[in-house]
Amino acid sequence: MRPPVTPRERSTPEPTPARDGASTPGSSPETAGQSSGSSSSESSSPAHEPVTDLSDLPPAGSGWRAAWPGVPLLVALALWAYAVRHTDVSRLDDYGLVTALHPAFWAGLAVLTTGFWFTVRDPRRPGAWALAYVLGLLVMERVTQAVVYPTPLYAWAWKHEAVIDHLLTAGGLQTADQVGDMAVYDQWPGFFAAQAALMRLLGVESAAMFMAWWPLVSSLMLLLPLLLIYRTFTEDRRLIWTAVWLFYVANWVGQDYFSPQSVAYALHVGVLALVLRRFGRSAVRGGRPRQAVWTVMLVVMVVAIVISHQLTPGMLVVCLLALCLSRRYRDWVPVVTTVVIFLAWCLTAALPFLSAAMPDMIRSVGDIGANVETGYGATPTGTGAIATSWAARLLSASALLLAAVGVLRQRVLRHRARPLLLLAAAPLPMFAASSYGSEMIFRVLLFMLPGAAFFAAAALLPKVRTLAADAAAKEAVGRQAAPVQARRRGLGTWVGLAALLGGTLAFVPAYSGKDRINYFPPQEVALVRQLFDQAPDGSLVVAANRNYPLAYDSYWSVDHYWFLDDARSHVDRIVENPAGTLASDMAGVERPARAYFLLTQGQLANSEMNGQLDEAQLDRIQKSVAASPRFQLVAENSAGWLYVLKQAGGAER
Repeated sequence: MRPPVTPRERSTPEPTPARDGASTPGSSPETAGQSSGSSSSESSSPAHEPVTDLSDLPPAGSGWRAAWPGVPLLVALALWAYAVRHTDVSRLDDYGLVTALHPAFWAGLAVLTTGFWFTVRDPRRPGAWALAYVLGLLVMERVTQAVVYPTPLYAWAWKHEAVIDHLLTAGGLQTADQVGDMAVYDQWPGFFAAQAALMRLLGVESAAMFMAWWPLVSSLMLLLPLLLIYRTFTEDRRLIWTAVWLFYVANWVGQDYFSPQSVAYALHVGVLALVLRRFGRSAVRGGRPRQAVWTVMLVVMVVAIVISHQLTPGMLVVCLLALCLSRRYRDWVPVVTTVVIFLAWCLTAALPFLSAAMPDMIRSVGDIGANVETGYGATPTGTGAIATSWAARLLSASALLLAAVGVLRQRVLRHRARPLLLLAAAPLPMFAASSYGSEMIFRVLLFMLPGAAFFAAAALLPKVRTLAADAAAKEAVGRQAAPVQARRRGLGTWVGLAALLGGTLAFVPAYSGKDRINYFPPQEVALVRQLFDQAPDGSLVVAANRNYPLAYDSYWSVDHYWFLDDARSHVDRIVENPAGTLASDMAGVERPARAYFLLTQGQLANSEMNGQLDEAQLDRIQKSVAASPRFQLVAENSAGWLYVLKQAGGAER
């Protein structure tokens, strides 16, 4: 950081060399200089005026004035603690956690957001207060589910727990001949191997003991790289922390759960932070002697990404290529390194999966319409599901609209933070590459967020101008316009607060509005565990869909059939004649293996809310199986039913 700039230096600036249109590390767009020729090409960019940060501002005072930001923070956390103690999740409706939360939660979230806004807008406040508020936000929006639900959320998280269990049981990787489609996880084992090692280190028997807290862990992993990225282009604490807040608020996509992509995404953002700060022309001109160290760190992070997740390396490549469009970051070492490591893994360990999937992947290239549609079985149905779906869409649309306003409004940032603008746009071509299981639209939004959040924050803050432009504007308008300027600033403050508050509150339905699908009560966990505790090797489990806990437990020794994944014509036959069709589907399992039919609360919620089968159809299936002499009830509770298909000859258990 440079020494403080004196008033004399502010009024008589001397030019400094331009660096391809981007500020030097430590520069501040809030007070950064940009001459009238800033829109020219990067190669002919004129000299910038001197830049400064906010370190030379007087402190915000002492005693009460210095400590007042702690009051709304403590009030918000107290309201949150009261709310989670008085929230009942035993009877979730189609709005999920939204209607189950105690009203004190919403009041606490509003108090927290308001306190953050007025704290962060004061440039004299230490950054520690902003950090405390962001941590408070993560507690309220990522810890709430871990506290109010007695079991971990998401069927996919339970699936990943089963993969780790298999890795520990098998003691190594296996092929498709041994574990079928689940071999894809053995071909990208990085996350699962790391979690298996963590379990052994902690001495726990199952990842379920800590995976409910993973959203908080994965969110915290993103904090440092985000700060490093934003500090590359500004030292204005208002802009940095508002961007971080908006990033977390707009990140409703739900990829922060216990999953390989949560870690791969954090590493992706970390690679971008490393490249922006330690690679490119600024690193070369600075003569940093430790470039080899940063290259080794880059290789380690890229390897961890490549061996853990399929999509993230591709997103990283397009982002690094986009950075090369900026002359300052036209460094091919990160791009070439990533591509070489990615291809090496694809042509070796991942080759079996890619060989089988390549025809479908090639057919999807360029089919943008099909790549962004959800298709049968993923259409929100019911007032609650539709409302929460629209809340998520509006939240993302609002964040992107704010980012566009920030780009158009903040001329200085548009010039100096151009690499972030490139990073925000880079994932868009992936729409043409693949549907990624009808999730590509969500993943593109996720990877756009680091850049989009920065410009969205800029839209909420005062307009960035150079020191010289500031002085000229004050001289032009004169003292008579001061009251008008003050009124405009006051209006901007309240409009910004309203936008920030609306986005923060909208996060809850977007993120937790489908918890009726994602939550599995202890009774459901117990019922499924009873099934796998007694199922002999070679048994078959038939269920409506895979949305139940432990759905992949013992997948290396037990087969599964989810009939809602089948052709719609066959699903219609099951609805028309449930017991007869299911018995026919389940026949052929030879002793000592058994054929089980499982219907649980999670399956019912998923089917109803995603437009597969409605409650009446599912009830018809259950009653038909219960009345059929070909099925025997094994267990039931408030969360579901478990039946076994009777086998000819011999007594049934």
